[in-house]
Amino acid sequence: LEMAKAECHFTNGTERVRFLERYIYNREEYVRFDSDVGEYRAVTELGRPDAEYWNPQKEILERKRAAVDTYCRHNYGVI
Repeated sequence: LEMAKAECHFTNGTERVRFLERYIYNREEYVRFDSDVGEYRAVTELGRPDAEYWNPQKEILERKRAAVDTYCRHNYGVI
């Protein structure tokens, strides 16, 4: 079973926002995008090929970096 999980972490309302996108296979996270880092990082060896594939693609990284505003801040207070 494979899944992706997007998370927004807020500190002081929307003053400090962190976007995480985690990729999980068989209940184990293997790669993630962290807006504080600004790129994908392999969590296990299984995630290394994905991180190496996605990180050179500027369009993908720009879209993920923008998710702090387009996904997190945009949806703040919805729940």
